Amino acid sequence: MSGFNDFAIARALHVLAVLVWIGGVAFVTWVLLPACRALADGQAQLDLFERLEQRFAAIARWSVLLAGASGLWLVWRLDAWARFADPANWWWMHGMVAVWTAFALMLFVLEPFVLHRVFEARARRDPVGAMATIQRLHTVLLAVSLVVLVGAVAGSHGGFVFT
Repeated sequence: MSGFNDFAIARALHVLAVLVWIGGVAFVTWVLLPACRALADGQAQLDLFERLEQRFAAIARWSVLLAGASGLWLVWRLDAWARFADPANWWWMHGMVAVWTAFALMLFVLEPFVLHRVFEARARRDPVGAMATIQRLHTVLLAVSLVVLVGAVAGSHGGFVFT
């Protein structure tokens, strides 16, 4: 074996990035948020969530960037642009781009410039309600992400073809 396989490396990096990113969202949704919400005091719920979630935010940002860059490389390397118009592939190809775009906007634009202020104002008025809203948002984002993830893995291997 000689040389290196840029496709294999890009695919491995893509899988690693998605694993860390969506796995982290699953942890936050299914473990961290319920543990925070189990605390009696609403302000304690918020404090714990913000302290721990802030540590994951940087990891999520890097993972989303790596997933986007490696995904773009894979589409370019495979010359897979036609999959976006192919009736057998369009839904999961667009799904990956849509999920990536939603998280990229959330992590790089909305959260730092809009949602943080909105969340703080809401949390001052109703900390328990703010935590419930965050949990609902995470649940929806995770559910959509998992559906797309299953569709993308199966679709890239010839399954889940809807024509």
